[in-house]
Amino acid sequence: MQSNVRPETMERITTTELAEAFIEEQVKELKEQIGDKKVLLALSGGVDSSVVAALLIKAVGQQLVCVHVNHGLLRKGEPEQVVEVFRNQMNANLVYVDAVDRFLDKLAGVAEPEKKRKIIGAEFIRVFEEEARKLDGIEFLAQGTIYPDILESDGVKAHHNVGGLPEDLKFELVEPLKLLFKDEVRVVGKALGLPDNMVYRQPFPGPGLGVRCLGAITRDRLEAVRESDAILRDEFAKNGLEGKVWQYFTAVPDFRSVGVKDGKRTFAYPVIIRAVNTKDAMTATVEDVPFSLLQHITARITAEVPNVNRVLFDLTPKPSATIEWE
Repeated sequence: MQSNVRPETMERITTTELAEAFIEEQVKELKEQIGDKKVLLALSGGVDSSVVAALLIKAVGQQLVCVHVNHGLLRKGEPEQVVEVFRNQMNANLVYVDAVDRFLDKLAGVAEPEKKRKIIGAEFIRVFEEEARKLDGIEFLAQGTIYPDILESDGVKAHHNVGGLPEDLKFELVEPLKLLFKDEVRVVGKALGLPDNMVYRQPFPGPGLGVRCLGAITRDRLEAVRESDAILRDEFAKNGLEGKVWQYFTAVPDFRSVGVKDGKRTFAYPVIIRAVNTKDAMTATVEDVPFSLLQHITARITAEVPNVNRVLFDLTPKPSATIEWE
């Protein structure tokens, strides 16, 4: 088992060669730790859990059981990508759980942001526990803990929501990335052959689109967030802003305004675009997105996304705003 303190002598993983050496060492350690037992992983499709999954597949293959819970709050195409990459390409032992209705029913009518977060986290634990109890021979629980999680939260990776599993499950933790920083995790993920759009995935909140569908979540506004976000990401990629802008997304508030479409009055939602740059997430500046591109994105969103008739651009840095709206 590794120490929870990063050795001062540990070389930063910045190259493919260093990443491959780390992978070789971790595969050996994982085989020794797990032996012929089974290990369980909550695979969100985020950078950390995806790299842990790829490492464990390399080390123990079908002894790893990945559980991907689709709670309906992921970005467009993300559940499908998890299945394609891990089940179809990497031959992972993947359990896919469609829990969309379950989560959205629990969230119906809940407007307070912190309460939404708690419901999403608690329900995830319940779903994951139910799946864990269906499986025999699981003795290990893998987590995508990275070094900043240990520094900031005393070793508990709260946003993965697996720290709250019942004690009677008695899993031993497997945390192969716990001495790495995020940039190092990405280098390792690239060396493991994961796709770029997974390795270089933007920061994404634990509750997902639940905190970008502002106020009480409704299915129509949730789809408006998902579809408008997909358009924004598509246009930023086409126009050279992917990788240049630290984080960009859309949010849809819980109010409507009058508009006009096809010569008729509409009463529909606005979409808010947020695009920011930061080094440490403590402060953030707003990306100077070309006005012509904003006009093009606006035209696409208002034409292609149902129940939307306005697009707004958030000009507020952090402070006084936060990066996310909730």
